[in-house]
Amino acid sequence: MIDGESHRLAVLASGRGSNLEAIMAAEEAGWLGLEIALVLSDQPEARALDLARGRNVPVAVVEYCREAGREAFGDALLGACRDHRVTSVALAGFMRILPENFLDEYPDRVFNIHPSLLPAFPGLRAQAQALEYGVKVSGCTVHLVDAGVDTGPVVMQASVPVYPGDDEAALAARILRSEHRLYPRALALFARGRLRRDGRRVRVLDA
Repeated sequence: MIDGESHRLAVLASGRGSNLEAIMAAEEAGWLGLEIALVLSDQPEARALDLARGRNVPVAVVEYCREAGREAFGDALLGACRDHRVTSVALAGFMRILPENFLDEYPDRVFNIHPSLLPAFPGLRAQAQALEYGVKVSGCTVHLVDAGVDTGPVVMQASVPVYPGDDEAALAARILRSEHRLYPRALALFARGRLRRDGRRVRVLDA
């Protein structure tokens, strides 16, 4: 069982924090089932930090140091999360691959949302990849995070149409609206103990 019993969530973000806003809105509406205990960024100027401060959510900044390496980065992330008694993690536009020492601390408790229907178009600029490939349908995926790039088990997906006149910005905006609906729903299922992982499959259990 993927268990959300303790309900203390860290949201990791590197940029504007629009998915963070959607998660916070769900918490404020009373149906998320998780307490946002920390917003953490690797970018000191990230708008996500200002959004958190505006709602009195604790924040932390852990910048990546190439000389220190990935394990030291993971240790610093872990230190911030442990300080705030974090029990699960949601990536919301966090632009760093998480080190394995961090992932080992939260098995099946680290989530990400990606702007494509994985396994199609992993990595950066997924919307541009979709347009270049010529797909008629794209979307977004909530998945568990593993040591790869967008390779973890799929939790939930939502599709959006790709229109003939779309450019990257138009498709990205349409997918983002879907992300804002899907991500809080997936986290709420986790909080209620309704996700079960069986290998690469994640099942949603009946209420």
